Amino acid sequence: MPQDHHTHRRAVALLALSNVLGGIGVASGIAVGALLAEQLGGTAVAGLAQAAGVLGAAVAAVPLAALATRRGRRWSLTLGYTIALLGAGLVVTAAVVGSFLLLLLGLGTFGVAQAANLQSRYAAADGASAATRARSISVVMWATTIGSVAGPNLTAAGERVASGVGIPGLAGPYLFSALAFALAATVLGTFFRPADDGADGSVRQPVLVPGAASPPRTVGATGALRWAAGHSVARFAVGLIALAHAVMVMVMVMTPVHMRHSGMSLELVGIVISVHVLGMYALSPVFGWLVDRSGGVRVAVGGIAVLFTATVLGFVAAASGGRPVLTAAALTVLGLGWSASLIAASALLTEVAPDPVRVPLQGATDAVMSYAGAAAAALAGPVLAAGGFRAVNVAAALLVLPAALLAVGAARPAHVTTPADGR
Repeated sequence: MPQDHHTHRRAVALLALSNVLGGIGVASGIAVGALLAEQLGGTAVAGLAQAAGVLGAAVAAVPLAALATRRGRRWSLTLGYTIALLGAGLVVTAAVVGSFLLLLLGLGTFGVAQAANLQSRYAAADGASAATRARSISVVMWATTIGSVAGPNLTAAGERVASGVGIPGLAGPYLFSALAFALAATVLGTFFRPADDGADGSVRQPVLVPGAASPPRTVGATGALRWAAGHSVARFAVGLIALAHAVMVMVMVMTPVHMRHSGMSLELVGIVISVHVLGMYALSPVFGWLVDRSGGVRVAVGGIAVLFTATVLGFVAAASGGRPVLTAAALTVLGLGWSASLIAASALLTEVAPDPVRVPLQGATDAVMSYAGAAAAALAGPVLAAGGFRAVNVAAALLVLPAALLAVGAARPAHVTTPADGR
């Protein structure tokens, strides 16, 4: 049910603020997570730091969505950041006592912030009208840009603070993460009152299932995904979110390794990753406006084309000896394709999913997205070792093809079926 204009603008502003804070917290920790893991466990296990965070986000996505269904977005998002706050504390404790296993537990718990950050885009869409739904999603996503840029720049300050309180330097940025998560939880828990939350706190959703004699039964993540599998547009949206994220992660995580193998400086690596992050978020409002104006399927298809173009550019960059300008262009285009795909597909999910499928499906989709990213990251290393950065881009291009096939089905009229009961 659309909120009045003032109420919805206030809700989006609060969600954007929480995303800035959450983005600062996540980026502050991610910037040093692998270094801390290497310090405690060795180089061979340094990559487990990112894997733990991604898995934490994936595991939390469905329970947070279930809580949103029962109690409302305010409760689920606030709890997500509160759990992440505890995770940051565990990371600091692990650094102090020198425990690698405790570090992994802390980083997994820390990753719940990313799940909350992602689900906030759906919270922005809950009370939006059909004409502004995608723009609401995109504004909240755009706010992440600020946190993603500011967070890593707090590393040096975090080390100084850590030195002042007598803890290991690499634990310092997690103190800033804890503060940012605490502020995000406070903002949402105190001020966020979405009109789409019913009197009992649960998310109020319109019944959109044609011909239903009684209100549909509540479904879990499995039932929601089963319903989506039988609906061409929902199937396309879920598949695109997962595949676009897998493509982006596969290329992104191997780019710094490829650049270092090509003899490029750490400064150049930082610049390329920075422009990639800008591509992911900076033009989000533009893509939101395009979705509201032209439709989600059209923009999603455009996102697929942009992702494929990015893999071609990445292949050319690798074939030409890893020129930094071409590599930066490929990573920028990759970020743009991810942004267009994610915004369009998220808007499509919100548009087509009926009560009571919508929120469970959103959570399940974010879980699938995170698992796809983790799998892509795990596969990217062996692919790079076997065939270089060109092979990584070829593999990523192959992941684009199923999304294109799903788009063909989404362009046809779909019959909306009653969601199956399941958990």
